[in-house]
Amino acid sequence: MTGEPIRAIAFYLPQFHPIPENDAWWGKGFTEWTNVVKAKPLFRGHYQPHLPADLGFYDLRLPEVRQAQVDLAREYGLYGFCYYHYWFNGKRLLHRPFDEVLASGNPDFPFCLCWANENWTRIWDGGDSEVLMKQTYSEEDDLAHIRWLAHAFADSRYIRVENKPLFIIYRAHKLPDLLKTTTVWREECRRLGIGEIFLCRIDTASDTVLPSEAGLDAAVEFQPDWGSLGPVVGSRLRKRFHFDDWRFFMRRKLLGDDTRVYDYSELVETMSRRPLPPYPRFPCVTPSWDNSPRRRSGATVFLGSTPELFERWLTATLSRAVASDNRPPILFMNAWNEWGEGNHLEPDQQHGRSYLEAVRGAVSSPNRLQLPLGGFTCSSKGERLTADRYFGPIEPPAN
Repeated sequence: MTGEPIRAIAFYLPQFHPIPENDAWWGKGFTEWTNVVKAKPLFRGHYQPHLPADLGFYDLRLPEVRQAQVDLAREYGLYGFCYYHYWFNGKRLLHRPFDEVLASGNPDFPFCLCWANENWTRIWDGGDSEVLMKQTYSEEDDLAHIRWLAHAFADSRYIRVENKPLFIIYRAHKLPDLLKTTTVWREECRRLGIGEIFLCRIDTASDTVLPSEAGLDAAVEFQPDWGSLGPVVGSRLRKRFHFDDWRFFMRRKLLGDDTRVYDYSELVETMSRRPLPPYPRFPCVTPSWDNSPRRRSGATVFLGSTPELFERWLTATLSRAVASDNRPPILFMNAWNEWGEGNHLEPDQQHGRSYLEAVRGAVSSPNRLQLPLGGFTCSSKGERLTADRYFGPIEPPAN
């Protein structure tokens, strides 16, 4: 174990300002707030809508807003932001906030980029098959892309690992020849004077080769991990989950809504004991998850998240990160401001700054020993905080 400080980096969504494409696709003036304010509870005990507190319904075109975000993040122990970067064969979307951060030199706060290399579709309103902006790949685009990225890499605020700019690919397995792309990028960065770069992928079930075999240096965990969610609450393994709310019953039976509900405490316990992979991977945690504001149906909802439980997960994850061979010890958080997916560290009207206080509590004491997670109590009243508190006791699975 070394004395290196923890770097807590939060993923950052830039979709809080209007752009022409969103105006055309979703209606004039659309931003992430459009979905957030329309959200409604699907059943009793379902916390929606999530409404902002300290920062309000901000517009990221304003430098004062971006500075206020950084001031808040820094106050509570975050090291930097990882901005989602949208590049489609030379076409960029939602780029104004980052462009202005890069051009102005402000705020003075570390950052890196994660290329969100997925097709944009109408999945938010149920039209998953309709592609709005398609990802295409070529060697020419690889060169154009890395030449643009080199301007960001050269910034003194850009986050480095082993003195190399850190760049993350969200869906690396979608690139037709990932090794060729990473080779082109590395060679061009050397030619441009950037030097070596540190390339990561977001780990998914579709990533079947070691990062090193694809020209990558490491991986980044993403939470929730869709392959390790546990049983759906209300399934055979969760018989006595009481959706005693007629609105939700009607949505499921008559409208075919296949919204899935999971227990946040089970995610915490499972992920805190997850075996480490045989390659470098930076861990990730999430304060909560609920993408029902973005989905007319088929949402994924986690119930039972509390600041105390989140801090417990943070502490356990940081203890493992500090003790691991990964250097520097980096922890990713999903996310700073994903309001439409219910996972935000920014204060809301229900919890205030409690989740940020959990971050500060865990980051300020990263060397605490990890305690067994089974049977822990997390509320001020000593009660176990699981989905049971909303829907009654949970029976064990049938033999």
